[in-house]
Amino acid sequence: MSRLVIVVDDVRDWGPYYPSHSVISFDDYLCLGTTRERVRVVNLCRNYRYLGSGYYCSLLAEARGHHVIPSLKTLTELSAKPLSSIQWQGMLPTLASLAPGQPGEVKQLRCWFGETLEPEYADLARSAFQHFPCPILELRMVYRQGWRMDKLQAASLRALSSSTEQDSFAACFERFSQKLWRPAPAQKRFRYDLAILVDTEEAMPPSDGAALRKFIRVAEKYGICAELIGRADYSRLAEYDGLFIRTTTSVANISYRFAKRAEAEGLVVIDDSQSILRCTNKIYLADLLKRNAVAVPKTEYLRSGSESEARRLIDALGLPLVLKVPDGAFSKGVVKVDSLAALCAEAQRLLDKSALLLAQEFMYTEYDWRIGVLDGQPLFACRYYMVKKHWQIYRHGKRSQSGGFDAVPISDVPADVLRAAVSACQLIGNSFYGVDIKQQGSRVVVIEVNDNPSIDSGVEDKLLGDSLYAAVIEVFLRRMERRGLAATK
Repeated sequence: MSRLVIVVDDVRDWGPYYPSHSVISFDDYLCLGTTRERVRVVNLCRNYRYLGSGYYCSLLAEARGHHVIPSLKTLTELSAKPLSSIQWQGMLPTLASLAPGQPGEVKQLRCWFGETLEPEYADLARSAFQHFPCPILELRMVYRQGWRMDKLQAASLRALSSSTEQDSFAACFERFSQKLWRPAPAQKRFRYDLAILVDTEEAMPPSDGAALRKFIRVAEKYGICAELIGRADYSRLAEYDGLFIRTTTSVANISYRFAKRAEAEGLVVIDDSQSILRCTNKIYLADLLKRNAVAVPKTEYLRSGSESEARRLIDALGLPLVLKVPDGAFSKGVVKVDSLAALCAEAQRLLDKSALLLAQEFMYTEYDWRIGVLDGQPLFACRYYMVKKHWQIYRHGKRSQSGGFDAVPISDVPADVLRAAVSACQLIGNSFYGVDIKQQGSRVVVIEVNDNPSIDSGVEDKLLGDSLYAAVIEVFLRRMERRGLAATK
């Protein structure tokens, strides 16, 4: 038996419908305790935008192993029009079957759980829900020698203003809540060419030019033609068998769009879109690790910059403590605060960027471990040292600085550090990760798991040399061969 949880920003949003013990606020869901029962979450928060409360509801639901609609994948696709246009190509036959309109005519449609009040658009509503499983969708179509999708977005409960819409939504919800939610199958297409996505304008890319040249040279030894591509090559992805992302990843930049497009075309992708989603948000990671008994620093969430919230954090974590913007990279969006006043000021500043912040106890160490994990196995280990007279391995200013490093043989890494790294990655996937770990005496905690970890010539490859590059290419080769065999069956 599974438990149904309906999450809204304010329980008063559920006012037009029958009272239900299943309806809780987002704040209550944030504090929901661990349970062994299966949990199905219907996310009806008002704001589904990136880093809004609806985004975090789906993010945390997936971190907790809850079955949520809409999924984070669906929300991300709906928020990026270029990406959505790829996915809604499957809706083209349904659009083509609609009655013709007048040139330039605009039609707007609202639907819920694949149903609508307008019978002539029933098939379109059903198709939209199949491709973008979201409780309430708003569609905008324009007639230009046929109906074309102009806009498709998630809508909140408050968009249902009439009693007729509310009654229909309630009836659909009751029927739908008894069904299973299944992902759509991916398309497949295969060849033996590898695209390596880079951004030549990026100040701190994951791989320098020398490392990229080594990837290309080693790939040739395995019969794989590797080629550097950029954002202008988006439409060419179907030409390749694999995509290796070597730009700083985020669900808000081209890396995620490229990963999604490549997966839709059947390419082998490292790092895959799911890993990008899971690794690039520190809120998701902290919740996922903590709930699966992987040691992390003492952690709290922050939604307000009020003095009472600041005092709560200080009581829980002590001072100094660290505030983190969930999607920061290379130590950006991470601040250390030493006083109540500084905490309130920094919290208010950072909350302008995100509805939630991560607060953690401050743990100073001389260095952080970085364990590279590929396909579930440790690949390399480094110690990244803090910048002199600073508490981080990076210091940003007019000129960014980084501390020194040591490459360490895997055999010399403490067993507890390796176990923590592998355990954390098992919760993310089987792609390529860099796990940052702090060690204080016998205490070992995971700071974060990075998808798309840095591989720079003379740093991470200092001990392994070409063997590091070969290990990555071999994973691509095995996976491309498996997909090729599957395609012939």
